[in-house]
Amino acid sequence: MCSRLDGLLRQSERSRIFWRCRVKAIKSLLLLSLVSVGTLVSGCARGGAPETAPSPDDVADGMPIGNRIRKVRPGISVLLDDSIKLIAGKRVALVTNQTGVDERGRRSIDLLATDPRAQRAGVRLIRLFAPEHGAAGTADRPNLADESDVKTGLTIHSLYQNRTIAPPDSLLTDVDVLVVDLQDIGTRTWTYVGVMLYAMQAGARRGIPVLVLDRPNPITGARAEGALLDSALANADMPTAGNRTNGFALYPMPLRHGLTMAEMARLFQAQFKLGTRLTVIPMKNWRRGMWFEDTELPWVRPSPNMPNITSALLYPALVPFEASNLSVGRGTEEPFQRFGASWLRADSVVRLLEDLSLTGVTFKAERFTPNKPGDGKFAGKAIPGVRIQVTDRERLQPARVGAAILWALSRVHKDSLRVTPAGFDLRMGSSRAREALVGGADPDAVMDRQLPAVIAFEKDARRFYLYR
Repeated sequence: MCSRLDGLLRQSERSRIFWRCRVKAIKSLLLLSLVSVGTLVSGCARGGAPETAPSPDDVADGMPIGNRIRKVRPGISVLLDDSIKLIAGKRVALVTNQTGVDERGRRSIDLLATDPRAQRAGVRLIRLFAPEHGAAGTADRPNLADESDVKTGLTIHSLYQNRTIAPPDSLLTDVDVLVVDLQDIGTRTWTYVGVMLYAMQAGARRGIPVLVLDRPNPITGARAEGALLDSALANADMPTAGNRTNGFALYPMPLRHGLTMAEMARLFQAQFKLGTRLTVIPMKNWRRGMWFEDTELPWVRPSPNMPNITSALLYPALVPFEASNLSVGRGTEEPFQRFGASWLRADSVVRLLEDLSLTGVTFKAERFTPNKPGDGKFAGKAIPGVRIQVTDRERLQPARVGAAILWALSRVHKDSLRVTPAGFDLRMGSSRAREALVGGADPDAVMDRQLPAVIAFEKDARRFYLYR
């Protein structure tokens, strides 16, 4: 009882520190929003300033109209309705997958190929590329082969071999504009972001304009959290035979970054000093505090193991354990909402985690059976596990949850838990944080030390915001 009370007091004090810092950051953001709002179409030619400023009605404010809220419209809809001139008469290459749909669930592929707005403008869709998991988002393996799109007859060229690759020069020789339409999930380790960056670099190298069609950050754009990727681990170079990049450890940003795809494109353009002729197409009516269901857009699984928003929210907590001998729930109906192993003493781990009194989450011992998991861990075996139950997603800090899990597992299973340091650090972001947690350091104290860097990142990233 006393240890639990101590935990509550300790968590309460750290929560006050965290939210005091957060309130200061939000105040700065509100001041900034008075003088700078996101653009409807912001073109960055060779790293230059946005070309087109919005009218007041174009600002993505999501404010009520009468008794209803304006529905969010993704970048593909804004492109076709308001900015079709950007691709008029052009031969277009599209980087997309099953997440590239409009508010009515129609594929971006079909809209650019056959929609009357595109046809009237003389748009010619000539090439398709798909990232990890393939065009349908169902493949959970490396070395994906090219596919054929039934409706258009076009070949869908795979950009995922043993790792993420860039669009090859040989497939860009007749392309006038490269369009990217992919759904991010708000976590630094998502390889679709790498595909976007590599497409921007390919466009710069060949002098091809790049358009990034924006989509919501499904776990909101209101907060960032978790360790920044150590700059010594970051590698944004295009993959080559001599540079075996991974497509996700790109830039020193927090594990939960709080940005949209188009905002990250703007950040990369500036921070890497790319020569890309970049234009981003923002959404209309999206606000930073929106969760995905607030948008009323159709949820399409971004990957086989991302069934819903809860999995996306908890993904930052468990993704580092991909580089360990712990199951993160792949092959179950709730991946990234549970973890387990044949050696796990679930009750002991739950007691330690509950004593921390983490905000917005509880833990429950269970058993589960991974069915044909993509990572091959404990396939077909019933194993003891821990279910993570979200009780307050607005206050939940998933990276802090992940740190607590590593700490608890290291205390209970120091000899059984095995992590691959390089892979774990690329995901979590910091070898020092990992080593401290494995060594028994207070997980709250370890994560509190990340706060100044996170707040500094947020402050700097605001210049790339497109939304309030």
